Amino acid sequence: ESESETTFDIPIVMNERVEYFILYFQTTVRDKFMNWLARSAKYIPMMKALLRENGLPEDLVYMALIESGFNPRAFSRSKACGPWQFISSTGKKYGLLVNWWIDERRDPEKSTIAAAKYLNDLYDMFDCWYLAAASYNAGEGKISRGMKRYQTEDFWELTKHRYLKRETKNYVPQMIAAALVAKDPEKYGFTDIEYHEVLCYDKVAVSEVTDLELIAKACETSLEEVKDLNPELLRGCTPPGISDYEVRVPC
Repeated sequence: ESESETTFDIPIVMNERVEYFILYFQTTVRDKFMNWLARSAKYIPMMKALLRENGLPEDLVYMALIESGFNPRAFSRSKACGPWQFISSTGKKYGLLVNWWIDERRDPEKSTIAAAKYLNDLYDMFDCWYLAAASYNAGEGKISRGMKRYQTEDFWELTKHRYLKRETKNYVPQMIAAALVAKDPEKYGFTDIEYHEVLCYDKVAVSEVTDLELIAKACETSLEEVKDLNPELLRGCTPPGISDYEVRVPC
């Protein structure tokens, strides 16, 4: 029994809030959550590898599950974008290009590297993954001020006060619940998931303003496939001013 126990590299606690979100995923948003799990298979191997390369716990990948359901084209009311839901200013701060031609917040690879850098900074600041994750959601200033105000370094203690938005209070228990369910879906009654194929691509450098249809023809694949592999390209071609732009093409 113990040999097959799921292991985690972020701290996992079970409490009322975590149990609430496990049940919420199993019932209220069950169909949506199944779609997220199906899509997760496409991106998780690449994202975990990038988190690991950047010295981060792999299980932080489940933040992308609750941020966007691993949808590179996800866009929120607060104008956050991509699998890791960066707002434009934070994205730019962590090296993501955002302009009329291109939005690298939607690039599953580059946005994961940016998220890793951001999370590393947040962890350096708070020395706790729960507070780092809460800061990812609410901003580090908000969390720092809350810790000062209530004289606590405990995320769960902070949530007892009215200070944090409900969304931030729910963020960490959702992340934990998502990790628990995603790593052992059968245990939680998710048995018939049709997982997407793992993302597989090569990179090819092309000259500026190369039409994606030309790339598709050259690769003998569909335009849809090229667009799917390069969700950051907003205008059907590579951006001007960047020679040797690396486009992803099917393996």
